[in-house]
Amino acid sequence: MKQKTNFDVYLEEQLKDKEFAKRFRKAGEAWHVAVQLARLRRKTGLSQKELAKRVGTSQQQISRLESPSYEGHTLSMLRRVAEVLGAKVRVEIHKEKYPRREEVDHESSREEMA
Repeated sequence: MKQKTNFDVYLEEQLKDKEFAKRFRKAGEAWHVAVQLARLRRKTGLSQKELAKRVGTSQQQISRLESPSYEGHTLSMLRRVAEVLGAKVRVEIHKEKYPRREEVDHESSREEMA
């Protein structure tokens, strides 16, 4: 069995914190989208600038979409980019667990206040 690195031990400890674990999963999802877009763009042989021109946006926007730290992806922009790259966007929603009633009530209250 592979010995755990200091980082593995640290990450395990951090993931026990529910808020950290939530942020960590969310960052992983953004990273996954960024990697897919960049890989597909390179596979088609386009630069960010060329892709931007075909999509009708700026090179900076394509760069943001390919950045693992960016979380402002819109479905419409992802569809536009995917279409130019000869791909389709598929969104999947998976229920991880049943939320406790007080979690649902708390979330609803925050949404109503916004």
